[in-house]
Amino acid sequence: MSDINEINGEQLTASDPRVEVIEYKPKDFATDQDVRWCPGCGDYSILAQMQRVLPSMGIKREEIVFIAGIGCSSRFPYYMNTYGFHTIHGRATAIATGVKVANPELSVWIAAGDGDLLSIGGNHFIHMLRRNPDVNLLLFNNRIYGLTKGQYSPTSERGKITGSTPFGSLDDPINPISLALGADGSFIARTMDRDPKHLQEMLIRSHKHKGTSFLEIFQNCNIYNDGAFFLYTEKDTKEDNVVFLEHGKPLIFGKEKNKGIRLDGFTPQVVELGAEWSDNDLMIHDEKSKDKAFLLSRFDEFEGLPAPVGVFLDIEKPIYDDLVYEQIDAVKQKRGEGNLDELLKGTQTWEVK
Repeated sequence: MSDINEINGEQLTASDPRVEVIEYKPKDFATDQDVRWCPGCGDYSILAQMQRVLPSMGIKREEIVFIAGIGCSSRFPYYMNTYGFHTIHGRATAIATGVKVANPELSVWIAAGDGDLLSIGGNHFIHMLRRNPDVNLLLFNNRIYGLTKGQYSPTSERGKITGSTPFGSLDDPINPISLALGADGSFIARTMDRDPKHLQEMLIRSHKHKGTSFLEIFQNCNIYNDGAFFLYTEKDTKEDNVVFLEHGKPLIFGKEKNKGIRLDGFTPQVVELGAEWSDNDLMIHDEKSKDKAFLLSRFDEFEGLPAPVGVFLDIEKPIYDDLVYEQIDAVKQKRGEGNLDELLKGTQTWEVK
């Protein structure tokens, strides 16, 4: 249930008679379709957390749409009791932009895999981020092509042995967070399928952002790439290999919370907290800093650094769908409503008698 609505920028509580209080439960967002993912797939967790957080957003089901391309993750719209659109490979972002511009009142979500979004869909991904329509993009990153039986993907590590690379892949992987930052994204975050609480938090943060939110989700494919992220998700190794980002707070991690990350010039390094180093010596996370966000996105290039998880960047930018309607209104004021018949006729038409 949501107890807050917004009308013309004014925040209203549930007691205000202008507010329609909507009450849903997670099961209200589940469909009657059999979920056809492999048992144990990380997609189940993402689906469950999405269904759990939607009731708190206070959005009518008929005002929500999930759009997907092709891949295991792209079956997502079938399992959400909202509007949905299963589109074509790599083009979900382009179609979602059109849906939002044509229907600005909708809450638009995109479910995409690393192959779908970053290979054939890479160009659309870049241009959606720079345009900044008010949509939410979820990247299910399992570092493999699952639906087509385990070929290496744009995020697979170099040397990955698969059916399509029997002697090891020769490509360097794409870094989705760095790519999103380079494309001038306005909200960029990361979470994990095996951390339900954090995943829920990041889904809510994505929804609250005005503009394009991009959320990378470390997601396990237990059939073709089992354990790709276990270092970051398993109880025994997680705390020593993940740093959770919190705005305005120092980067501290470790089972005993005794490790921190400081900057030596522009180089991040892990230090032991105690006699020599304290919280005051550590790098402070700033969600508004593109420079710090990019440095965090490259932590995998430095030996011994943990994987950052949380919100890398959250800034304001002009929103594409708003700009479209502002431009339409400006042209109407200047040139009037227009006439479709006259537009189709153009200036170079004549009658033959």
